[in-house]
Amino acid sequence: MTNEILLIASIFVIYGMVIASFAIFREKGLYLMTVVGTIAANIEVLIIVNAFGMEMTLGNILFASMFLVSDIASEIYGKKTAKTTVYLGIATSIIFMIISQSWLLYIPNENDFAMDSFRTIFSNTPRLMLAGIGVYVVCQLFDVWLYHKWWDITTKRFGDSKKFLWLRNNGSTLISQLVNTVLFNIAAFAGIHSAGTIFNIIISCYVIFVVTSLADTPFVYIARKISERTK
Repeated sequence: MTNEILLIASIFVIYGMVIASFAIFREKGLYLMTVVGTIAANIEVLIIVNAFGMEMTLGNILFASMFLVSDIASEIYGKKTAKTTVYLGIATSIIFMIISQSWLLYIPNENDFAMDSFRTIFSNTPRLMLAGIGVYVVCQLFDVWLYHKWWDITTKRFGDSKKFLWLRNNGSTLISQLVNTVLFNIAAFAGIHSAGTIFNIIISCYVIFVVTSLADTPFVYIARKISERTK
């Protein structure tokens, strides 16, 4: 199976998991996906692949799903719940960083086969986590603020708070993702990859984020429909 097919399939699988978690657990389902997505994305981002003629890190779709989660939270529960998903992501990153680093302090048994791989994977975790936490705070809170700013503008302009969900969803996420992409990749990979590689990663990541941001709009509508049917 090619990387391109896997990436496209991942959009539907991961976004589908967000909707399924929301449908089953409602608000708690959004919190669940925040925790799972944060841990998985910070590990997956270490992998670099070639797809669609570009060099890119994985983790983009998982990171994008965090914006889907906060947009659903904003749309259905409001700004306070959306900010709670952001704070959960921060707490998850800090706790996971501490736990994963504690593993590396152990002296492995002579029959151990995993520690070398763990050291390779998690030796960069603190930097990625710290970069991720800083950028995550700025971009996610900015996304929540911008989502509601767009909402205020369209409600005042057209007198209907339900219309133009697609505008507040994409108008907030596309801008926030651009800021997120530039800041995170510079903070995470400067000195690890060449400037050319980082530039290529930024371009490819944002292209992916544009696609994933546009693709998440139907899922926000689905979540709102689920919420309306159960009221």
